[in-house]
Formats: sequence, structure tokens, C-alpha cells
Amino acid sequence: MVFVNTVVVVRSALHGGDREVAWALAAFGGGSMLVALSLPRLLDRIPDRRVMFMAAVAMVVALMATSALWTLFDETLGWSMLVPAWVAIGMAYAGLVTPGGRLLRRSAHAGDLPQLFAAQFSLSHLCWLITYPLAGWVGATWGLESALFGLTAVAGVGVVTAWRAWPAHDPQEIEHAHPDLPPDHAHWVDHAPTRTGSHAHPFVIDELHARWPGR
Repeated sequence: MVFVNTVVVVRSALHGGDREVAWALAAFGGGSMLVALSLPRLLDRIPDRRVMFMAAVAMVVALMATSALWTLFDETLGWSMLVPAWVAIGMAYAGLVTPGGRLLRRSAHAGDLPQLFAAQFSLSHLCWLITYPLAGWVGATWGLESALFGLTAVAGVGVVTAWRAWPAHDPQEIEHAHPDLPPDHAHWVDHAPTRTGSHAHPFVIDELHARWPGR
């Protein structure tokens, strides 16, 4: 919504020019920088999952509030509404995206990180391939209010999907077993099994651990 429609919102709804477009984008960027600079200390005290979900929920709430206010005031958008909304969305965006690198790094070995980051890059751009046209085409066809509602719904689906896919209990070391692994395999040298045949170590997806253990 911010990247695609800021120019449209400022020029059409607020009757501004290039300088006003820059100030609107600065509101989003300022909110992002404010959170990004505070995240290192925050992530030392709060788990990544909690920070990212708080940011995701804040993103949905900010979009929903903007949609509701726009409808309430009959699509009469003012700077007093746009600037706080763009700041809030920028703050939520930084809180959601910035810790992503940490999450990827704890999910794979160092040698597999280039492929993992490439996969995440491709997936994020696939999502943009859906949401960029949604923001632009829906906004141009049915109005910016419809684009806001549509993107709010997409964001809400994303939060619910992530909530179901990423369990709250997410330890770095996970107890698991390798029933098909031969006794002389090198993996047992570094991680000797217990009497029950299971062991625990920092769990990442690799050749020996193709799937996350069940809950």
C-alpha cells in the first residue's frame, strides 16, 4: 500500500506534489528506522517470534484502522490520518522484516545459507507479485479504500498462517531420533544417542534432518 499508492494518495486525495510525496514516504521510513535501531537491544530481551508477531499484528491493526477511518470519513483523507498511519506501518514493517535474517540463520548450516536466503528472496518477491498488482489494480479500479481492505485481508491471512506454522514452543535444541541411520555413521560421533536412541542438538534442515520433528 505504501510503496505503490503513496503517490496516488498524496496527489489525488491530498492534492500534494513531489515534496509532499517525499514527506509521506519519510514518515514511513522514519517509523522503520526508529524500530530498526531499537531492535538489537529489544531482541536481546524478547524472542524473535514474539517481536515478529507483535509487528505483524500491529501491521494488520494499522491497516484495518486506516481502512475504517477512511470509510468513516467518506474517503476524506487528511495529513493527520496519513502520517500516523504511515509511521505505524513503517514501524511494524521493520519489526516484522528485520529479524528475518536471524530466523534464517538459525534454520540452516552456514554452507546452506546462500540457498536459503535465495529461496526466501524468491518467496518474498512472489508475494509481492500478488500484492503489488492488488494495491495498484484494485486501487485504480475500485478505489484506494478497496485496496486497503484487500491488503488488510491478505496481511491477516499471513498472520494466521504464520501463527499455525511457527509453534510457540520453538527450542533451538530438539530431541529426535534417526532409526534408519547406521551405527557407524559420523553423525553419532558428534551427537551420541541415549539409551532410547534419541538425542538433542541445535536442529536445522539438512541432509540428515529433512523435516521438523512433530509437535
